[in-house]
Amino acid sequence: MVLPNQLTILRIILTPIFLYLFLSNNPLLIQISLGVFLIAALTDWYDGWLARKFNYITDWGKFWDPLADKILTSTAFLGFVFVGLLPLWMVLLIIFRDLFVTLLRVFAESHGYNFVTTYYAKWKTLLQMAFLYYLLLLYVGINTKEIYLKYNDLFTVLSNKQFIYFTMLVITIITVHSGITYLLKNKHLISKLLK
Repeated sequence: MVLPNQLTILRIILTPIFLYLFLSNNPLLIQISLGVFLIAALTDWYDGWLARKFNYITDWGKFWDPLADKILTSTAFLGFVFVGLLPLWMVLLIIFRDLFVTLLRVFAESHGYNFVTTYYAKWKTLLQMAFLYYLLLLYVGINTKEIYLKYNDLFTVLSNKQFIYFTMLVITIITVHSGITYLLKNKHLISKLLK
């Protein structure tokens, strides 16, 4: 069990801990949930860097590393559904697209096929993560009395429900469209897999 794989396991373990803290209704625990999410996200970057630098690439890691990323981000999106910030249908579309494409890519790689990840898909991930960080910081700020009282007017603007809804709608459309584009770009490999 090489270090990158241990970090992947840590990320999976941290995910339900993050959700529990995030949904606790306790301001201090909500603040800690942000730290837990950041640590989990950092393990993603660090295990990838370690795997490439020291060639710690294993079949186990190829399967679980991308899946652990999707588990973390999907859980965070669901957390915002539970607290009433995001609509469930958008989050379900994002989760379905991301898990489907990830599992398809892992399955293809296990059969010796390499699916190309486009820059479009990478931008999609960047947008998702930037929005998640935005929502996390916003939610922590709203639930931290000292910060909220000091910057009440700012939080009123940043937590505008229409802005959050339409930003999430754009991200959902981009996510679904990038999934369709991904499937069309790799349709020849998919047809080989199905044979």
